[in-house]
Amino acid sequence: MATITFLGATGQVTGSCYLIETAGHRILLDCGMFQGSREVEQQNEQEFPFDPAKLDAVVLSHAHLDHCGRLPKLAKEGFNAPVYLTEPSFPLLELMLKDAVHLQLKDTEWENRRRERAGKELIEPLYELEDVENLLKLRQALVFNQVKEIVPGVQISFHEAGHILGSAIVKLDIREQGETKTVIFSGDLGNPKSPLLRDADIMTKADVLLMESTYGDRDHKPLDNSLEELKGVLASAADTGGNVIIPAFAIGRSQDLIYWLGKLQRQGALQQRHIYLDSPMAISASKIYAEYSSLFNSDDPEFKAIAPKGWQAWLNGLVYSETAEDSMAINRIAGGAIIIAGSGMCNGGRIRHHLKYNLWRRNAHVVITGYQAEGTLGRLLVDGKKSVIKILGSDVNVAAKIHTLGAFSAHADQSQLLSWAQHFTEPKPELYLVHGEKSAALSLQTCFKRRNWFARIPKVNDTISI
Repeated sequence: MATITFLGATGQVTGSCYLIETAGHRILLDCGMFQGSREVEQQNEQEFPFDPAKLDAVVLSHAHLDHCGRLPKLAKEGFNAPVYLTEPSFPLLELMLKDAVHLQLKDTEWENRRRERAGKELIEPLYELEDVENLLKLRQALVFNQVKEIVPGVQISFHEAGHILGSAIVKLDIREQGETKTVIFSGDLGNPKSPLLRDADIMTKADVLLMESTYGDRDHKPLDNSLEELKGVLASAADTGGNVIIPAFAIGRSQDLIYWLGKLQRQGALQQRHIYLDSPMAISASKIYAEYSSLFNSDDPEFKAIAPKGWQAWLNGLVYSETAEDSMAINRIAGGAIIIAGSGMCNGGRIRHHLKYNLWRRNAHVVITGYQAEGTLGRLLVDGKKSVIKILGSDVNVAAKIHTLGAFSAHADQSQLLSWAQHFTEPKPELYLVHGEKSAALSLQTCFKRRNWFARIPKVNDTISI
């Protein structure tokens, strides 16, 4: 009998990883990085509770680090089987993993310098560039809705999830002893208000459903309200001369923000003339998005026509800040600019430098547009931290105005999750809530209970039969 073992993103948002075992075959669904506090991230160092060399395949829902970030660790430890993913995820995975290994090697170098001075044992990076290169050789791209038998008796297909470019709902049909069971993994379901991507595909039949619950305890603010709030932030910053700092995920959020800024510019609501995209990865991702603009929705015909020409054709004044020197030059700008930079949770990357140079300014604005995991600097700001915080070794006073614009989230909210799930026909699938903090999963579980559908919340290492 086939089984699923929950190995990550249970009781927390990051570390997506599920092991599917059939008679004689092992398939891994996602292999994501744990992100957040130091304690949470230490889970990345733990040994896999399986032999990577004995995996027959990996199926990847999308190219965000919390879903793909430990894939090179698999390769480092002997994995040498196909990695199935969507066509747009093919280049995005390379972009994400090469950036991740660069940051890891840099962080390891700094940590080892500190340890060497203190006479402590040195550490090794989670993986090296060679491991990334070996992993990338294993990619096999599928188009949406294509059915592929990946091992005898197991067929997969990818369906639009609407979260980021290439993100997929994963469907697995598992045939054993003459009977077929269907497992559906929602992946990260997108916000139907997304300006670029198509809505998540409706799924109707399954025996087992693994469903994300990131925003299972709340609804996003109405999009119109968030756009009005963003207009107000931009106008206030223009009046007082302050900078607008926007932490953003390189893949997905940065492109959405550029779209909305271009839209506001056309409405005459954008006074700032210089908008910096200060993230080499976001710049590269934006170019990939433009290449796959045929997968965008058709809600805005003007944008649809311009998109293939690139983002700078859509947003006048958009500056790509690629080099370290370009980024440092932005730090000398005291006001009048919009700065979009990663990482999206402020736990690394160039955004920390911009916060260091702007958080203490009373006329500066910080706009939070995405999920902030527990233990991250972004979460501290969202939770209203007002005292001095340490950034890059410096004490920085929090004097800037902090704005949280939930409607820009790339995740479906509670009502949208329930709406998507309601299309499953009777008998309802066995439902397991994953990819959410405990409070969010519990809240969503209560909502399903009111609808006479029992949702289970698995723990790490729980195994279920299909």
